[in-house]
Amino acid sequence: MSIVVTGATGALGRLVIEELLARVPAAEVVAVVRDERKGAELAARGVELRIADYDDPESLAAAFRAGDRVLLISGNEVGRRVPQHTAVISAAKAAGVAQLAYTGILGGPDADFDLAAEHKVTEQAVLDSGLPYTFLRNGWYHENYTGNLAGVLAHGAVVGSAGGGRIASAARADYAAAAAAVLTGDGHLNAVYELSGDHAWSLAEYAAEVAAQTGKDIAHADVPAGDHLEILKGAGVPEGFAAILVDVDAAIARGRLAGTTGDLARLIGRPTTPVATAIAAALA
Repeated sequence: MSIVVTGATGALGRLVIEELLARVPAAEVVAVVRDERKGAELAARGVELRIADYDDPESLAAAFRAGDRVLLISGNEVGRRVPQHTAVISAAKAAGVAQLAYTGILGGPDADFDLAAEHKVTEQAVLDSGLPYTFLRNGWYHENYTGNLAGVLAHGAVVGSAGGGRIASAARADYAAAAAAVLTGDGHLNAVYELSGDHAWSLAEYAAEVAAQTGKDIAHADVPAGDHLEILKGAGVPEGFAAILVDVDAAIARGRLAGTTGDLARLIGRPTTPVATAIAAALA
């Protein structure tokens, strides 16, 4: 039995691998990667590499073994994820894996925004497969915001269309620790976890925290959805994805990403990382 992580060289995948290596011997960890060169550092540390691509079902046939515990990290190509994910699920079922964990989205079937659609279809495909599953319904990452701090500082504003909606985000590393916990622990089969940060915050509070840490004047600019879309497009975001981001802000305004269930903190055995800590790390 091995613990297998797909998308292992991505932003979340690398953190999951690190968490696993802190818990189990490297010989028990498998990284599924598209490019063997990108996995060379992991291989040097004793992690087995299996080369496969979400877009190549034949390659996925060799990615899994009977009894493996598998983490399917959702793809990042919005609009292509359903066929990609179903190819992974089919390969995992054919191999007879012992657990298929999936990184979905907070709210699962109740999430009513566009970004959730492919996650909902994937969860149903996992259920239909009959495989023992664990649904890790990840909320928003701090990094979704701190990754754009340079732009915030350049323009002196946090721009959005979420109004006073609140976001219970957590650090990507927190979600990685949760994934490692369910892959290495017991009692997580056929379980669903709604994962989010311990504290929800608004964009206005986020802007105030950035201002406090930098000593700069940072405003919160709440704009109509149409204006937000044009701003994102003007910043180089493709129109389709920009529309998804604006739709997410509408969901935030409705409270869809504000839930603080406590599941994440319970899985990782500690409080989740505060957004102020993530801001400080990004500024450093």
